[in-house]
Amino acid sequence: MRISYQYRLRLTTEQQSTVDEWLERCRRQYNYRLAERFNWWEQNRCDVNTCPLICHLPELKDRPNLYSQKRDLVNTKKLFPEYKGLPSHTLQDVMARVDKTFERWLKGNGNGKRSGKPRFKGQGRYRSLGFPDPIKPEHIDGKFIQLPKLGRLKLILHRPIPDGFKIKTATITRKADGYYITLSLQNSTVPELSPELPTLDNTIGIDMGLKSFLIVDDGSEVPIPQHYRKAQKKLARLQRSLSRKKKGSNRRQKAVKRVAKAHQKVANQRKDFHYKTAKKLLSKGKHIGHEALNIKGITRTRMAKSTHDAGWGQFLQILSVKAANAGTGHLRWQVSKAS
Repeated sequence: MRISYQYRLRLTTEQQSTVDEWLERCRRQYNYRLAERFNWWEQNRCDVNTCPLICHLPELKDRPNLYSQKRDLVNTKKLFPEYKGLPSHTLQDVMARVDKTFERWLKGNGNGKRSGKPRFKGQGRYRSLGFPDPIKPEHIDGKFIQLPKLGRLKLILHRPIPDGFKIKTATITRKADGYYITLSLQNSTVPELSPELPTLDNTIGIDMGLKSFLIVDDGSEVPIPQHYRKAQKKLARLQRSLSRKKKGSNRRQKAVKRVAKAHQKVANQRKDFHYKTAKKLLSKGKHIGHEALNIKGITRTRMAKSTHDAGWGQFLQILSVKAANAGTGHLRWQVSKAS
């Protein structure tokens, strides 16, 4: 069994400056390694499907991959000694991110679905540091956690780490209101629950909507909160204030933070509503079925703002994870069009 817990960090001024410096260096390394991939792709691809019998073929370059770019980190540290201050596995995690996003663009994921062309990270757009090594139990001391080359970090332990779980990875994320750490916990002794087969008696159906967030098959409704629409006036006012600030000034940076915090508050309210709604549905101890929604198609219509405000995709993902942890099933059915 594997779960993730997120805690807020209380970093010192020195630790904050170190994390910000590491994020900037990882951002530059991400862009450099992604540029290596693009250069190889541009120089080795050919859009022409025919050629004459006699032609000159340029010498093909070796394709950069995850392992070759990891090996090249030794040369990077020689040319730029400031990279020696970062943990080696944190830099290797940057290479893994580049490899994942580039391969999903060229080949697609396990289902063959391709992602869009990767983009370079602008300043402030690289927001997380990965620590892929397992954290030993002695590195957890009450409200403090020990991370490589960062020392002891204080966190707000709003819920204790379950007994028997091992910390496999840790990720520090910078958000608008501060820094957070996400711990990936695993316990191999906990067996995976196999839910019973769904029947008409042990299954409830829900219908997602925009007038009501969802309607249960017994007729009860969950009203839609519309967090974004209620915050629109405040967001517009903050955005107008931001547009009047001079680019590059300190006041503009403060205005950007105010806008980011306002958007984050809306996102947190929406996520809190989704978790509480999922818990209320799962408290009945039954399977939950819903229509297979084409959310991507709906967001291309006039209902895009309302659909994004409702957050159907996030709610269904939360519902699926919570249902699996509770030992119940999460079903989707395809509704055929009436002929």
